[in-house]
Amino acid sequence: MILKKKNLIKFKTSFCLFFCLAIQVNLYALNSDSLTEINPNDNTENQLFNFGTALKSKKGISVNTPLLYDAAKGYGFDINSAPNATINPNTFSAIKPTYFSVKLPEGNYQIEVVMGSTERASNITIKAESRRLMLDQFSIKKGKPVTKIFNVNVRTPKINETQNVSLKDREKDILNWDDKLTLEFLGDVTIQSIKITKKDNLTVVYLAGDSTVTDQDVEPWASWGQFITNYFDDTVVVANYAVSGSALSSFKGGNRLKKILSLIKKGDYLFVEFGHNDEKIKGEGNGAWGSYSTLLAEFVQSARDKGAIPVLVTPTQRRAFNENGTLKETHGDFPAAMRIVAEKNNVALIDITKITTELYETWGDEPSRKAFVQYPANTFPGQVKVLEDNTHFNSFGANEIALCVLKGIRELDIPLKKQIRKEVPNYNPKKPNYISNWTLPLSDRFEITKPDGN
Repeated sequence: MILKKKNLIKFKTSFCLFFCLAIQVNLYALNSDSLTEINPNDNTENQLFNFGTALKSKKGISVNTPLLYDAAKGYGFDINSAPNATINPNTFSAIKPTYFSVKLPEGNYQIEVVMGSTERASNITIKAESRRLMLDQFSIKKGKPVTKIFNVNVRTPKINETQNVSLKDREKDILNWDDKLTLEFLGDVTIQSIKITKKDNLTVVYLAGDSTVTDQDVEPWASWGQFITNYFDDTVVVANYAVSGSALSSFKGGNRLKKILSLIKKGDYLFVEFGHNDEKIKGEGNGAWGSYSTLLAEFVQSARDKGAIPVLVTPTQRRAFNENGTLKETHGDFPAAMRIVAEKNNVALIDITKITTELYETWGDEPSRKAFVQYPANTFPGQVKVLEDNTHFNSFGANEIALCVLKGIRELDIPLKKQIRKEVPNYNPKKPNYISNWTLPLSDRFEITKPDGN
C-alpha cells in the first residue's frame, strides 16, 4: 500500500528538454517510433497515447514500455505504480491500482479512453486527480472494445502574476493542485488508448465548501463533490475548490472565491455549502444571522455578476441520534439562515440538511455508521486505533450524499438538471442504498489523520 506520493527521478537529457518544450507549444510530441505533428489551425491542446508493443504508424505517442512518469518527458505511470502495468501487443493491463499522469497546463479537458482486449474481459473503474470518480466498475466483454468520454478539471493555485490560492500544508502534495493530470485505473484493467483534448465550451460546476464537499485525496475519507462527477454528461465538468476545515470567511480569505471568479463564465454554476465550521466562529457580528448570512449573499451576487448561476446547499447533517431514533439538530440556526438568504435573493436552494436527515433516520443508528469513517483498528495500513467519525464520509456515504444533491438539482428550475446522465435513476432518501451492495474498488493511498473540520 502506498501512503503518499513520492517524486520520481527526473531524466535530464536533451531529448527530454525538447519534449517538454514541445508540449508547451501544443505539439503532438512522439517517441522514437512516431512523428511530431503541428496543426496551426488547432488552438486546443490535444494529446493521444496508444499503449502496446505491436503498434505501427499510429498517430500519437506510442507507449510500449511501462515507463515511469517524468516531468521532463511529460507523461508516464505515476505514484510508484509502473510495476503494476503490463504492456501487451495493443493494450496496457493491470489488476492493481495503476496511475498514468500527463503534464498539462490549467484548464478543462475531455478524456477519451478506449478500453477492452481481444484476450479477456475487463471491469474498469477510473478516478481522476484526487479520486474523482469518472467511471464506476464498467464491464467490457472480450473482443468488444468500448470508448468512454469524461471531463476533468486541471488547476494550479495561480490566480494572476501576484496572487495565488493559499493552500494548507496538507494540500500542497495532493493530486488536485500539481501540474499534471493523473488518471487512476482500478479493477481488471485493459486500456488501448487515452486521448486528451482541451475544452473551453463546457458547463463548469464550481464547488465552494468544506470537508463534506472537497475532493478527499486519500482513503478512507470521501465527499460528495468527488462522486457527483460520475453523474453528469460530457457537456459538464466539476471544478471542486472546497477545502477541509473552511468556513465562508476562510474560503474567501484564502483567495478561493477570487480564483473561482477569475475563471467562472456565463452559464456556469457556483454551488455553495458551508456551516460545519462557520458554527464555531464566535464574537460580535458572527453567527448564522451575522457574517454567515452576509457572506452567503456576497457569494451569490459575485457569481451573478459574472453571469453564473448560484446554488446554495445547506450543510449535511452530522450522525447524531436521539434515543428514539430521530436525528439531533447540530447546526443550530445555520440551515434556516441559508434558507432565508436564498428566499430573499431568489436563489436556488438544495436543502441537504433536510434530505440527509431523512436519509440517516431511514438507515437508523447502526446502519448509518457504514456511511461514515468508522472502522475497527488495523483496517487500513498504519491504523492502530479505531476510527469513529460522525461527520466525514467514506466512499459509500459520499456517493449517497452525491445522489441526494442530484435529487435536489432535479427539483430545481435550472438547466443543469438536463445535463445529468439519462441513465442515472431518481433517488429517494427514504429508500436508500446499503453498503452491502457497494463494491467500488478502494484506491491504495491511505491516510489515517482525519480531515480538518467537524
